[in-house]
Amino acid sequence: MSLVAPVTIRKINGTTPTEEPDLLAVEEPLEIRLGFGPANDRQQRPVSVTMRTPGADEELAMGFLFTEGIIHQPADILSCRHCVQDAHKEGNVIRVELHPNVPVDWSRLSRNTFTSSSCGLCGKATIESVMALSPGPLSSGLRINPTVLHALPNRVRNVQRAFAYTGGIHAAALFDADGTLRLVREDIGRHNALDKLIGAAFWQGWLPLHQSGIFLSGRIGVELVQKSWLAGVSLLAAVGAPSSLAVQMAQEAGMTLAGFVRDERFNLYSKPERVMSAALGQAS
Repeated sequence: MSLVAPVTIRKINGTTPTEEPDLLAVEEPLEIRLGFGPANDRQQRPVSVTMRTPGADEELAMGFLFTEGIIHQPADILSCRHCVQDAHKEGNVIRVELHPNVPVDWSRLSRNTFTSSSCGLCGKATIESVMALSPGPLSSGLRINPTVLHALPNRVRNVQRAFAYTGGIHAAALFDADGTLRLVREDIGRHNALDKLIGAAFWQGWLPLHQSGIFLSGRIGVELVQKSWLAGVSLLAAVGAPSSLAVQMAQEAGMTLAGFVRDERFNLYSKPERVMSAALGQAS
């Protein structure tokens, strides 16, 4: 399935209309199903449906299951592939077969999007829920020069293939202390882009990502801090603004949070000592 879809639009310049071809970011549902249980009594159950841009669906599924605390290591997965039985859902259903010895805590999935504003949980309860899954506050010797953060928006934009065509898709990028981009994933959904990135790193055995940072193309909600924390990311940066609960969770996690990373500036909301002053060679 393609990342982009062609359309014909009517473009208005002043009062003059013209018909022109254009490209849109594709949005399709993805149903994630789990195969689980002992070898002689396998069962199947749908666990989530998310609207995503097709591509890297396996990584999306693995990233989602990891950040939900269902899987912990690549050996927990026997296989991850699209289902072909449902012709009317072709390419939009993916089944993850778990190792028979992997227990499934369905209560973790029943909370699903516990970080949504409608869930009724206060900020403290939300953070405590994530702390129960995480290994605790992050400890990392990662240090980043401000010039690395300044360069990230353009570096990521230059490799955003789908964004270049549509202008309507998010990116999540994994980078090293020197600004080298290790992975970049795109999706119409901010959470999906990050799940794809974390899923790819998970499958390659890179977790925890203590010596890496993640750059996001949008704002920073608490759920993005949650996913990054569980992946062991010690620095999360984004073009947009963080929410109050995102900052609170980053502080509890010991994660460096940088917002408004654009136009040669950024704001640090937590653990600023990981960002070094280019002029003084000291922590800002």
